[in-house]
Amino acid sequence: MKATISWWDLTGSGQTIDSLRVYLRDEGVEPWTEVHGMRLKFWMSDRQNNRWGAVMLWDSGADLTAPMPPNRATELIGYPPTVRMLSDVEAVVEGIHSGGPAERGLAFEGSGRPS
Repeated sequence: MKATISWWDLTGSGQTIDSLRVYLRDEGVEPWTEVHGMRLKFWMSDRQNNRWGAVMLWDSGADLTAPMPPNRATELIGYPPTVRMLSDVEAVVEGIHSGGPAERGLAFEGSGRPS
């Protein structure tokens, strides 16, 4: 498996963590549900350091050059990620949890939509 990691420093952008949460809730998540070879994508924020990012976990045979949904985060933020890397995944483990659907994250809390 492979992982891609992208981080933006939002200091030079008009976007904020809060505005990017609205983007995720309204339009940003759904297009990624149909990407072949992608096992998981999660978005993350670091309010203390004013950073926004995403991690994507890919099957070993995934074609990372295949067309993907538009990179709206780059459009909204106004510049490419400050850091972007592609790494091999050495191990994956899933811990003991409720067995229910995964939580959807802060962008969906209090929105009236299922999290």
